[in-house]
Amino acid sequence: MTATDDAASTPLAPTSPRAAVEQLLREALAAAISSGALPALPPGIGEPDVDVARPPQQAKADLASSVALKLARPLRMAPLAIAAAVAASLEASAGASAVIGSIEVAHPGFINLRLTPGFLERSLDAVRTAGAAFGRVEVPGRHHVNVEFVSANPTGPLHIGNARGAFVGDLLCRVLEAGGREVTREYYFNDFGSQVMNLGASVLAIANGTDLPEDGYRGAYVHELAAELPDELVAATAASPDQATSIVGQWASERVRAGIEASLERLGVTFDVWFTESTLHREGWIQRAIERLQAGGHLFEQDGALWFRSTAFGDDKDRVIRRSNGAYTYFGADIGYVINKFERGFDHLIYLWGADHHGTVARNRNAAEAMGYDRSAVEMLLIAWVRFVRDGQDVSMSKRAGEFITLDDLLEEIGVDAARWYFAARATTSSIDFDIEAAKDPTAANPVHYVRYAHARISSILRKAAEAGLGPADSLDGTLAGDEVAQGLAREILRLPDVVGDAALAQETQGVTAYATELATVFHAFYRDRRVVDPEALETSRARLALVDAARLALASTLGLLGISAPDSM
Repeated sequence: MTATDDAASTPLAPTSPRAAVEQLLREALAAAISSGALPALPPGIGEPDVDVARPPQQAKADLASSVALKLARPLRMAPLAIAAAVAASLEASAGASAVIGSIEVAHPGFINLRLTPGFLERSLDAVRTAGAAFGRVEVPGRHHVNVEFVSANPTGPLHIGNARGAFVGDLLCRVLEAGGREVTREYYFNDFGSQVMNLGASVLAIANGTDLPEDGYRGAYVHELAAELPDELVAATAASPDQATSIVGQWASERVRAGIEASLERLGVTFDVWFTESTLHREGWIQRAIERLQAGGHLFEQDGALWFRSTAFGDDKDRVIRRSNGAYTYFGADIGYVINKFERGFDHLIYLWGADHHGTVARNRNAAEAMGYDRSAVEMLLIAWVRFVRDGQDVSMSKRAGEFITLDDLLEEIGVDAARWYFAARATTSSIDFDIEAAKDPTAANPVHYVRYAHARISSILRKAAEAGLGPADSLDGTLAGDEVAQGLAREILRLPDVVGDAALAQETQGVTAYATELATVFHAFYRDRRVVDPEALETSRARLALVDAARLALASTLGLLGISAPDSM
């Protein structure tokens, strides 16, 4: 197929080549069936999945589809024959000729496609029109999402053991928002348990010069809290000695909470809601959950305790909600929290928990189902452990023993940008070794700085060109034909919406950092092989300035998605 590629009569191309080609393939498949070139799909098959992806490099194509392989069984035809029929339908489509320059049917039934230079040019013009909005997409799924993350107990500063939850949670929220979701970031403080009492007892012991309790907290921060105890609080503990640890614990936890908020703000992580466990008790949310479970016949009493019949939903044992002494379990608070969130109007609840919470996932989803909610709307993402290493040695992270590196210490040493990159580049479920010394590397050998340098270089090119009175062309129309190097950069730029959509659906960010690295690499190669500003070829220079400006926008959008700065100079 050879494109006529009449840009003047073709509407502005979408900024995602994959989305455009997927739609054209659907139309071609439907036309092939309508014409009788392919048999009708059997009843009950539904609309076929028309997949489009980047093929292996040896395929020498921009995009490829395996739809023919998927249809071979239901249509009872050879994949190559199906692929040939779809390809012929594409060949006959006037609309496809403005997007697809050539089609190849490859064994055992792939459809390999090359995009027209004109489509790439129009899409890049659309990128520059979109500006900072480039890369934002709408992916299918539930819309109103509550993401609860970090949620470290307010018994000490955030240490690097909590760091991954903070980074992963913020990155996930950014990706979901870029995918069209309405996201609420939430931090859950456990201010109701024995740990807050232990903190109060630890502060009191240091203030009074007595021995720390066996399960007390140690470390410089506890001594600082003891030194800052207000006189009026000391007087209150003297007046109510039986409430002393509770009074001091609440005060100390609020001080710690303020420090946690400050640390997260420095990281660039903000929360829309700061929720406390005491709210669940005070406002009766646990009791509401119990009443709903009772109404469904899902509770029973045994040995004076109240139990949820979790085994009816596939759990290995039933779960206690209220102990025989009348105290609610953590599970009781969890189910109160579930009903509270749904009552606030969310249709998708995401919890980011440590890998050690694996055993609590099923019981919470079971309870949600028993209360009448869709269990798939309650999702727990378990974050794998991080092993922090310095010079080949493990870094200690024991808050109770007072031996840990705080999140502030980590950010002071390696910087926010490097920290964000290293956490974004790994799958949430994959354990990682975080080499602090490697993350500190300020050179382009460090991938985050390699990508940031690409943005800085483009900014410098544009700035120097402007100083010489030369600006980017208003449109790239007719400038990419015959230049494979420029077309390669164009294709890489235009992948961003697909990368964002894939990340939002997968709820992972490592694909975003991989894309950023690939785009930076392709740009650096383009800069090496093509002179961007050539005083003897002004129109070519203006076209190349427009192309690298689109690359700058893509890099800035990608780094912004990761919460990483995009410098104009380095």
